[in-house]
Amino acid sequence: MGLMDETEIGAFLAVRRHTEAICSNLTPEDQCIQSMPDASPAKWHRAHTTWFFEQFILAPHMDGYKTFSPEFSYLFNSYYETVGARHPRFARGMITRPSTDHVTEYRAHVDAAMAEFIGSGRASSALLALGLQHEQQHQELMMTDVLHAFAQNPLAPAMIPAWCPPSPSTLADEFIVFEGGIVNIGHDSQRFAFDNEGPSHRSLLAPYRLANRLVRNRAWLAFIAAGGYTTPTLWMSEGWAAAQENGWNAPLYWRKTDDRWTVFTPGGERPIDLDEPVRHVSWYEADAFARWSDARLPTEFEWEAASEDPRITEREGHVWQWTASAYLPYPGFRPVAGAIGEYNGKFMINQMVLRGGSMATPPGHTRPTYRNFFHPDRRWQFTGLRLALDL
Repeated sequence: MGLMDETEIGAFLAVRRHTEAICSNLTPEDQCIQSMPDASPAKWHRAHTTWFFEQFILAPHMDGYKTFSPEFSYLFNSYYETVGARHPRFARGMITRPSTDHVTEYRAHVDAAMAEFIGSGRASSALLALGLQHEQQHQELMMTDVLHAFAQNPLAPAMIPAWCPPSPSTLADEFIVFEGGIVNIGHDSQRFAFDNEGPSHRSLLAPYRLANRLVRNRAWLAFIAAGGYTTPTLWMSEGWAAAQENGWNAPLYWRKTDDRWTVFTPGGERPIDLDEPVRHVSWYEADAFARWSDARLPTEFEWEAASEDPRITEREGHVWQWTASAYLPYPGFRPVAGAIGEYNGKFMINQMVLRGGSMATPPGHTRPTYRNFFHPDRRWQFTGLRLALDL
């Protein structure tokens, strides 16, 4: 076994252990619940990420590998149509069997086989990196999905009792000037990136200004007090309809008792910190707030061009930041062949791009070129915003 193989085994096992650490305070009952169609049970996430390694690395490439359970491909396939039929997404919470213990056995089976295969020197480093990055994506989803489920519980249980948000920037609010011009956008190195981060290309930007800090809870309370949720002229038509239909009057997980606002977090119910970046807002809310502020959301290209400037704080580790950019392919984008090509490309419609990385994103998972994406009405992720201005 070479040094590179030992390093890859270590990286593989570290990611797998982190998944289990996220679930360490969850009961078997906690791991089975699905609180809405967009969310998945923690047990399903643990099994699906295991299936990914089995389906795309072990089964096709490791001689003599024995699949743990043939039924698991149906139960734990997510959206890979070319792989075969799958259990409906909205009904994942109905899968009480296999048990959480059986899923743990499944993970151990695949972990042992992966360690052996990596040690043999025959594992594709590219596929291994994709599998690890895929599991890290699901680690974040596990946190946000369980948070949504726990928020429905009148006992308001804490997913991670000792959880604390990252410290916010203490700098004064300022808009930083960027001259624009022709800039390089997209991933162009040999290090890992998802296919939607490329090809690298040039983009022309007009001069603009970008806020050095994220929008705070204090500002959002002012937006609420000024009638931000009751003024239709601030909103896109579909956003206004979504706000009315769903009764939005504050970010998701904000609760008001008498005159006191609280927010539900992975650490349980807590008073709102006025100086923290606002989180759990949809693109529609972010866009309405920007309009109320006589500002706008930055494009993803403006965000990326400014991301390396040290004057721009809170670039990651707080909230994913909504941009004004629709999730579309870059010039020259082509999905890779086979089922792996379904990973990102087929979702490039009716979604908006987010940049940065949130407090739920695993360390080391993001890059300045990373493109996250969600439908504009989604709020259960750690999503917020920073403002931009034309120069």
